[in-house]
Amino acid sequence: MARRLPSQPPVLPGFSHLHVLGSGGFADVFLYEQNMPRRQVAVKVMLSEVVNDQVRQMFQAEANLMAQLSAHPSILTVYQASVSADGRPYLVMELCSASLSERYRRERIPVPDVLRIAIKIGSAIETAHRQGVLHRDIKPSNILTTAYGHPVLSDFGIAATLGESEPSDVVGLSIPWSAPEVLRDDTSGTIESEVWSLGATVYSLLAGRSPFEVLGGSNTSHDLMSRIEKGKIQAIGRTDVPASLEKTLQRAMSHRPENRQASAIDLIREFQQVESELGVSPTAVEVAVDDWALATVADLEDRTRVRGVQTMPAGGGARRRRRRAPVAVSGPAFREASGHNSNAIPRSTGTRPEARTPRRVHYLTWGLIALSVVVLALGGLATIFLVRATSTDIPQVANIASSATGGSIRFTWTDPGLKPGDSYVVTSGTDTSTQTATSFVAPAQAGQQVCISVTVNRAGKNGPASAEKCATPEGSR
Repeated sequence: MARRLPSQPPVLPGFSHLHVLGSGGFADVFLYEQNMPRRQVAVKVMLSEVVNDQVRQMFQAEANLMAQLSAHPSILTVYQASVSADGRPYLVMELCSASLSERYRRERIPVPDVLRIAIKIGSAIETAHRQGVLHRDIKPSNILTTAYGHPVLSDFGIAATLGESEPSDVVGLSIPWSAPEVLRDDTSGTIESEVWSLGATVYSLLAGRSPFEVLGGSNTSHDLMSRIEKGKIQAIGRTDVPASLEKTLQRAMSHRPENRQASAIDLIREFQQVESELGVSPTAVEVAVDDWALATVADLEDRTRVRGVQTMPAGGGARRRRRRAPVAVSGPAFREASGHNSNAIPRSTGTRPEARTPRRVHYLTWGLIALSVVVLALGGLATIFLVRATSTDIPQVANIASSATGGSIRFTWTDPGLKPGDSYVVTSGTDTSTQTATSFVAPAQAGQQVCISVTVNRAGKNGPASAEKCATPEGSR
């Protein structure tokens, strides 16, 4: 089928058009220069022939989702969204490179680099999941690279809200990276299917091909779907890929969702264990700290949600996409007093003043103050007992040992009694890493002292930190 020509770039106030960057089924992406502040940006513009009320809702949903999530360092930043003078919605986004989608097919990417990308993109996916959002199109071409070499996840155009996607919502499938239950239309997306897609994406970056693609063979959509349904995964075919990583990816792409890692963060932790096995410094997990996450996630009304909207058929295909449109939900507002003062003393309606009324109110006021002090004191004691009771439930790491191996230092410790779901939080300077292994490898130059402390995390809460352990490459101490 002939490839269509890009649409005419719109005239956008404050921006100068330079050239086209790419074209898709519903939109074109152009390079513009923003006049103030002066910078080059990527502008995604919807095609005029597909714009209708439903598409506008879909586009608004994407803009809102990207705005909420793009503060994450591994999610593409959206600067603004609007509608051009000719009625086409557009997004102004950070300018990134799509070179990774071509690089993995033409050259062998080192395993540590792939693991770094996997953990950073996995962190973005985990963040979206904690915000109640499924991406539903995880694949190599949706991983862009910033000017500083940082991978970012893009294209939330078919994103859905967790718990609101229906089996009949058939999205624009990227078949090689879609879980079998999605291809069967059993679901339009779940956390387990996103784990499958992340595993398939990491496999592709390592193998130079999608998991069920046969080099030199027939790889039609029907062929790929049939192989994915059978679930027989080929070996990656690289001697530098550890067997543990192959096993992790095979589990992530298990045919049965319940056999996969339960979440993106679980898959990330296994990637970190492979990093430790290879002797490279573990890549930090980029997920919001507990206090910030609780304050944000608890405020459900302050989020944009997207619900199913029927749109046009996918480019040339017989299947129809269903996207998500926003539901306008008002956020919590600060409420001021209505003007009624509960502490005001009512005036007497008689001709003589009631001298005893102020004294009664005075006694009542002091009585309430005394009662408040007692309640606060009891509450403080209860809090102290509660904190002591809960903090002692989390074990503490002790007796960290260290040994120098070449240009790195390996720290090890004894398992203090981790339970399923627990993890170690390793702190080294300003860097933190989450893992389940009882060892941590830190690179160090000759004479450079490296210090770490280890904390056990249980159910999202950190226990007492270990004593800090320091070492240098010349030897341990």
